[in-house]
Amino acid sequence: MTPADPLLPGVDLGDVALRLGAAVLAGVIIGIDREIRGKPVGIRTLGLVSLGAALVCLSTVHLTILNAEPDAVSRVIQGVIQGVMTGIGFIGAGVVLERRDGGVRGLTTAATVWVTAALGIACALATWSIVFIGVGLTLAVLIVLLPIDVWLDRRRAEMKVAQSEGEND
Repeated sequence: MTPADPLLPGVDLGDVALRLGAAVLAGVIIGIDREIRGKPVGIRTLGLVSLGAALVCLSTVHLTILNAEPDAVSRVIQGVIQGVMTGIGFIGAGVVLERRDGGVRGLTTAATVWVTAALGIACALATWSIVFIGVGLTLAVLIVLLPIDVWLDRRRAEMKVAQSEGEND
């Protein structure tokens, strides 16, 4: 076992700081995109969501009382991850609003909150390749796919107008 092993009684504070700092950074990077687009959830919120998820998960993996019970550690970590991801769903639900036209807005923001929590958990578990790929793919979805999303929304609106004009004839 290495000194950074989370199951050793001595906690490597440098490793803890790296994991928590990476979680904040992942949330902030994604939050920058949301801030630029004027969304209700931005750098501070997503940084804190990611940090909170990482704190809960990291605190769990550092429970030295469970060192002799690997199966218990596994079950506890699974339970914490499930709890965090479920709880984050409630925060995300708070940004989803129904529009007057029957549509829904805020789903992307809610999904961003959820994925940011998952990235915080990945940082806590020091799965760095997953963190880097996850941040990259999240930004790709938010930035690269935006023009396609806008185009599809325009097409949908145009078709709706054409359909309503056809009904009026």
